[in-house]
Amino acid sequence: MAKLIDGKAVAAKVRADIAQEVQTLKKLGVTPGLAVVIVGDDPASRTYVNNKKKACAEVGIYSEEYALPATTKQSELMQLVETLNRKKEIDGILVQSPLPNGLNEEAVVEAINPEKDVDAFHPSNVGRIMIGKYHFLPCTPAGVIELLHSEEIEISGKNCVVVGRSNIVGKPMAMLLLHQNGTVTICHSKTKNLTELCKSADILVAVVGKPNFITADMVKPGAVVIDVGINRNPQGKLCGDVDFASVEKIASYLTPVPGGVGPMTIAMLLKNTVTAAKMHHGITE
Repeated sequence: MAKLIDGKAVAAKVRADIAQEVQTLKKLGVTPGLAVVIVGDDPASRTYVNNKKKACAEVGIYSEEYALPATTKQSELMQLVETLNRKKEIDGILVQSPLPNGLNEEAVVEAINPEKDVDAFHPSNVGRIMIGKYHFLPCTPAGVIELLHSEEIEISGKNCVVVGRSNIVGKPMAMLLLHQNGTVTICHSKTKNLTELCKSADILVAVVGKPNFITADMVKPGAVVIDVGINRNPQGKLCGDVDFASVEKIASYLTPVPGGVGPMTIAMLLKNTVTAAKMHHGITE
């Protein structure tokens, strides 16, 4: 029976450390600041933004929210990003995705000052991650690494399989595992022998976006299984990419959905905001 990795508990510890660090920075006259931009009224996006604001308040990070209507023009959004780039109180800028149809998300990301890009989506930050000289790490992959470290799971020398190749999670996840000396295979919709490849994994990360896609026959007994997926099953219940009931019986470690990777994403966003504040004020560790 797999040991469940409690993302809520690990995230709470990360947040407690961040809160302490924020207090130290405030004594130096520095208050980290995060601006969150939301366009339109997507319910999931609204929930995420509310959770981010609440998390900022908990650890003492100053936050601003910019809620724009779905009718916002590209030029107006770009202008807001430029204003936030110049705003001294703001260390991190996050534009909540997805944006409404008709808005160019790529252009918006590229307009954010890379030193304020706390999502680490800007091409310059993506390049830094590739060569291993980064300021920030994308929040979800960084959260996964933190979860593995929390259980002292060795990555070096292990076969790591990432199922999914998105720019936001799949690709950077593979790079972070590689930086930790894992031997990494990236699988996707065109991969042949998917079951065999997954079964070769000591650490299997599912980033597919399909409910219960990873089944027990795809998992090596004793493997560590990280479920990044957040889906709704036909009954409307929240579930991951991993068939939890069957995989729990054969994995050594498993992240639940909800309560696994999810809480870590916001914790790492807070961490990136503090890092940005320290960079902007020339504070070294």
